Amino acid sequence: MKTHSTIIRTLITEKSSNIQAGGSYTFEIAKDATKIDVKNAVRDLYGVEVDKVTVMRVPKKTRTVGRGREWTKRPVYKKAIVRLKGKKTIDPNKIKEIKKKK
Repeated sequence: MKTHSTIIRTLITEKSSNIQAGGSYTFEIAKDATKIDVKNAVRDLYGVEVDKVTVMRVPKKTRTVGRGREWTKRPVYKKAIVRLKGKKTIDPNKIKEIKKKK
Protein backbone atom coordinates (compact mmCIF):
# COMPACT_ATOMS: atom_id res chain seq x y z
CA MET A 1 0.00 0.00 0.00
CA LYS A 2 1.26 3.48 -0.82
CA THR A 3 2.43 5.66 2.05
CA HIS A 4 0.30 8.70 1.25
CA SER A 5 -2.89 6.65 0.85
CA THR A 6 -2.58 4.71 4.13
CA ILE A 7 -3.20 7.63 6.49
CA ILE A 8 -6.34 9.60 5.59
CA ARG A 9 -6.38 12.25 8.32
CA THR A 10 -5.53 13.00 11.92
CA LEU A 11 -8.27 12.47 14.51
CA ILE A 12 -8.39 15.27 17.06
CA THR A 13 -10.66 14.58 20.02
CA GLU A 14 -10.38 15.32 23.70
CA LYS A 15 -9.08 11.83 24.44
CA SER A 16 -6.57 11.84 21.57
CA SER A 17 -5.28 15.24 22.69
CA ASN A 18 -4.68 13.87 26.18
CA ILE A 19 -2.69 10.85 24.97
CA GLN A 20 -0.49 13.02 22.73
CA ALA A 21 1.39 14.08 25.86
CA GLY A 22 2.51 10.45 26.22
CA GLY A 23 3.73 10.20 22.63
CA SER A 24 0.65 8.51 21.10
CA TYR A 25 -1.16 9.89 18.04
CA THR A 26 -4.49 8.92 16.47
CA PHE A 27 -5.07 8.67 12.71
CA GLU A 28 -7.93 7.63 10.47
CA ILE A 29 -6.55 5.03 8.09
CA ALA A 30 -7.67 3.19 4.95
CA LYS A 31 -9.99 0.24 5.52
CA ASP A 32 -7.55 -2.25 4.01
CA ALA A 33 -4.46 -0.92 5.85
CA THR A 34 -2.58 -3.18 8.26
CA LYS A 35 -0.42 -2.38 11.28
CA ILE A 36 2.73 -2.77 9.19
CA ASP A 37 1.37 -0.36 6.55
CA VAL A 38 0.61 2.25 9.23
CA LYS A 39 4.04 1.82 10.82
CA ASN A 40 5.80 2.27 7.48
CA ALA A 41 3.62 5.28 6.56
CA VAL A 42 4.37 7.12 9.82
CA ARG A 43 8.08 6.35 9.45
CA ASP A 44 8.13 7.65 5.85
CA LEU A 45 5.95 10.73 6.38
CA TYR A 46 7.32 11.95 9.72
CA GLY A 47 10.76 10.33 9.92
CA VAL A 48 10.29 8.83 13.41
CA GLU A 49 10.43 5.28 14.73
CA VAL A 50 7.17 3.66 15.83
CA ASP A 51 7.00 1.58 19.00
CA LYS A 52 3.45 0.20 18.84
CA VAL A 53 0.42 0.40 16.55
CA THR A 54 -3.12 -0.38 17.69
CA VAL A 55 -5.75 -0.67 14.96
CA MET A 56 -9.50 -0.70 15.50
CA ARG A 57 -12.66 -0.54 13.43
CA VAL A 58 -15.15 2.08 14.57
CA PRO A 59 -18.75 0.93 13.93
CA LYS A 60 -21.38 3.08 12.31
CA LYS A 61 -23.52 5.19 14.56
CA THR A 62 -27.25 4.95 13.99
CA ARG A 63 -29.96 7.18 15.33
CA THR A 64 -33.69 6.60 15.42
CA VAL A 65 -35.77 9.48 14.22
CA GLY A 66 -39.51 9.94 14.10
CA ARG A 67 -41.60 6.82 14.39
CA GLY A 68 -38.84 4.22 14.59
CA ARG A 69 -37.11 5.01 11.31
CA GLU A 70 -33.34 4.57 11.44
CA TRP A 71 -30.73 6.55 9.61
CA THR A 72 -26.96 6.51 9.91
CA LYS A 73 -25.10 9.59 10.92
CA ARG A 74 -21.53 8.32 10.81
CA PRO A 75 -20.10 5.64 8.49
CA VAL A 76 -17.77 2.80 9.46
CA TYR A 77 -14.09 3.76 9.51
CA LYS A 78 -10.81 2.39 10.76
CA LYS A 79 -8.45 4.20 13.12
CA ALA A 80 -4.96 3.60 14.44
CA ILE A 81 -3.28 4.74 17.64
CA VAL A 82 0.46 5.03 17.05
CA ARG A 83 2.95 5.20 19.93
CA LEU A 84 6.41 6.57 19.14
CA LYS A 85 9.71 5.31 20.51
CA GLY A 86 11.44 7.44 23.11
CA LYS A 87 10.39 11.02 23.78
CA LYS A 88 9.81 11.90 20.11
CA THR A 89 7.02 14.27 19.08
CA ILE A 90 5.48 15.06 15.71
CA ASP A 91 3.09 17.63 14.33
CA PRO A 92 -0.02 15.57 13.45
CA ASN A 93 -1.41 18.41 11.28
CA LYS A 94 1.60 18.08 8.96
CA ILE A 95 -0.21 15.30 7.06
CA LYS A 96 -2.27 17.86 5.11
CA GLU A 97 0.85 19.64 3.88
CA ILE A 98 2.52 16.40 2.83
CA LYS A 99 -0.53 15.20 0.88
CA LYS A 100 -0.80 18.51 -0.99
CA LYS A 101 2.83 18.22 -2.17
CA LYS A 102 2.28 14.72 -3.59
